[in-house]
Amino acid sequence: MVVAAFLASVIPSLLQRGVDEIRSGADGSTVVRLGGVMLITAVASGVLRFTMRLLLNGISRRIETDLRHDIFARLSILDASWYARWRTGDLMARLTNDLGAVRMAAGPAVMYLVNTIFGGLFAMIMMVRISPLLTAVALLPMIGLPVLMLRLGRLVHDRFEAVQSQFSQLTTRAQENLSGVRVVRAYRQEHAETARFVTLGDKYLTANMRLATLNGFMNPGFGLLAGLGGAVTIGVGGRLLIQGQVTVGGYVAFGIYLAQLTWPLIALGWTTNLFQRAAASMTRVLELLDAEPLAVHDTGTTSLPVAVGGVDAQQGGRTVEFRRVSFRYPRPVIVSEDGAARDANYEQTPHGATPSDARWILRDVSFRIPAGGTLAIVGATGSGKSALLDLIPRFFDPQQGQVLLDGIDIRELPIGALRAELGYVPQEALLFSETMGENIGYGLDVADPERIQHATGIAQLRETIAGLPNGFDTRLGERGINLSGGQKQRTALARALARAPRVVLLDDALSAVDTQTEAAILHELRTALQGRTALIASHRVSAVRDADHILVLDDGRIVEQGTHEQLMRLGQRYTELLQRQQLLEAIEAA
Repeated sequence: MVVAAFLASVIPSLLQRGVDEIRSGADGSTVVRLGGVMLITAVASGVLRFTMRLLLNGISRRIETDLRHDIFARLSILDASWYARWRTGDLMARLTNDLGAVRMAAGPAVMYLVNTIFGGLFAMIMMVRISPLLTAVALLPMIGLPVLMLRLGRLVHDRFEAVQSQFSQLTTRAQENLSGVRVVRAYRQEHAETARFVTLGDKYLTANMRLATLNGFMNPGFGLLAGLGGAVTIGVGGRLLIQGQVTVGGYVAFGIYLAQLTWPLIALGWTTNLFQRAAASMTRVLELLDAEPLAVHDTGTTSLPVAVGGVDAQQGGRTVEFRRVSFRYPRPVIVSEDGAARDANYEQTPHGATPSDARWILRDVSFRIPAGGTLAIVGATGSGKSALLDLIPRFFDPQQGQVLLDGIDIRELPIGALRAELGYVPQEALLFSETMGENIGYGLDVADPERIQHATGIAQLRETIAGLPNGFDTRLGERGINLSGGQKQRTALARALARAPRVVLLDDALSAVDTQTEAAILHELRTALQGRTALIASHRVSAVRDADHILVLDDGRIVEQGTHEQLMRLGQRYTELLQRQQLLEAIEAA
């Protein structure tokens, strides 16, 4: 870049010499020789500039790619507590628009900045050689340029940050509407959602217009300063030429040098703009790169003992214990108009951010299930069933108490080792836009057709897969949209069982399955779960009545526990839930 700028500054000097040689009556060979040197210099400068652009733009693309990979790697290790506080649309905006702004600063802005500095420096040196007086007078209008640049640069930073914040809100609204399009249509909210999107779009337009107004002022402003220098050159330089203090060649070369200096001045405003945009965007990007999990810190080094019942991944279970566990969910992050992520509902403590007014989801929960045992958790909606299961894979960490696996606090175990022991089926089954077989074998290091077929049979999926156009090779739509709710749940169940985990977590995994299919799955599960530890949360008592031990949750507390027969004899909360379920089934059957 420096050499290219130097060669570009040599060409007007050669032109100056050529003009003066012609005026002095030099022979044609001298002029031809100078023309050849100018041609070679121009070609060399062009090759260097091409190489410069290729390298810098390539580097900026690699920087953007590395940043995107680093952010995605960071996002992949952040826990559910962190994600509960951020909106998907805002994260997507930072992965797209903000990274694009950073790339522009890492490539084109650097290129033009260096070209501005050295091109301008070489041009001024050559101008001083021609006439120090004319150089000083021509540069006089540009004295106020640094002050103007600093002031406008700060305004660009603030306004671009506002633009990116508005883009995040726009992206969030679009993402939520696309994900929930069926709900929007079912409630006939198309026009209302369109109106909300238009409102956000108008705000985004207003923020962009404020930025565009500023940008529209910067480049012409810098161009005006350079133009004033040109006017001075014509007036003062012409007088010096008439007086013989500057040669015709020098006068011509000075005009070219001033033009070479004009573009760097205009580019300086553009690069200032790009750097300020990138600074605003990098602040938002760093919020992701510097993010730390609220719950998960993978620093555990303790190893689990050999599982009870076997020494390989196909056998044995683990003892699961809760000791006086209390838990509450984090509050979401709100991104303000200035783009900063804040949460007024969180207070800082020596142990990090804690919810200052969040409701306790679990309160003083204690139980122990031996290796190979089956524990059922029942209760009304919002009683804390899902939260209890979420603590075992450490999607969240409890604020109080301990969760233990084979007597070891799970916070002392490496995350990978802990989750390798678990097979988890969430309440809302999420499938990927891959084939049916790839979805079922998702948790396997190496695809194992035998395991996949076995898990498919337990989940009562064989008939469903046989009915798909390409069987296991049928590609599913986004989030498995071409499957019913029950089929998605059974696919998620098969995915968990295919791993042959030692501890199986089922969070209302059969809520969308009809009672006949549920009975068949439960029958298969009794055999499949033999020797493994299972925790089954359900609002259906029929799904858990054969469990070794049953917990009844109410408002986050254990209000009853025991076997099905023991709880029926009590005739209290568990019996009430069973009777309510039987009544609902009778109404549905009527």
